[in-house]
Formats: sequence, structure tokens, C-alpha cells
Amino acid sequence: MTIQEKIDQSETRIFRAVFPNTTNHYDTLFGGNAMQLMDEVAFITATRFSRKKVVTVSSSRIDFNKPIPSGTLIELVGKVARVGNTSVDIQVKIYIEQMYSDYREEAIGGTFTLVAIDEHKNPISVV
Repeated sequence: MTIQEKIDQSETRIFRAVFPNTTNHYDTLFGGNAMQLMDEVAFITATRFSRKKVVTVSSSRIDFNKPIPSGTLIELVGKVARVGNTSVDIQVKIYIEQMYSDYREEAIGGTFTLVAIDEHKNPISVV
């Protein structure tokens, strides 16, 4: 399988409902909850791409463009953006969908870097 085929097959999509127990006093999704979900999607995407043990080593700029209200659906999409020797960058976006309409918009985007590791937690080739 080519690198491009692995990239295409590793795209990850997860849906969640935003419930009040995940929101702040403004009735919008806590930023920390959003980042946790994004890291999880990045981990799944990197694992599906490499089929190796991976760990998050950094996240770069995360843009919170729109608040995510309680009572909406969100879709998290993870895609491989860059492949290095031992690391892979995963771009993660969160989209808001209204439950009872076709309205959809991008709310948050960011990039996470994950490194493949061996049984001794040393970096190894990601492909």
C-alpha cells in the first residue's frame, strides 16, 4: 500500500452530541473537552495510519472560531497532514451540526503531532 493510500484510509470521523454536562456557564462546550476529543481523534487517525503505538508530543495552534452550543451535534474529522520519519501531523477539525436542520459549520481546527514508539518508548519509524 502506498503512503497516499494509507493517508486516505486513515481519515477518521467521529460524531458526538453536546450535552449540558460538557458545557461551561455560557452553555457552550468547554475548550478542554474539545481539545481532549481532538487529541483522541488524532490518536486514532495516527494509529490507523501507522498501525504502531503512538503518543502525542505536541499540539500546534488550535483555533476556536465558533462556540459549540449545548444541544448540537459535532463531527470531528482527523486527517494526516504530514508524515515524517518518526512522527505524523494530524489535522483535526470540529464541525457543528444543528440537530433539526441541515446547517453545518466549522467551529475548531488544530494540528497534533504524534510519534511512533517501540516497547521501550523510543521513537521508531512511523511507516
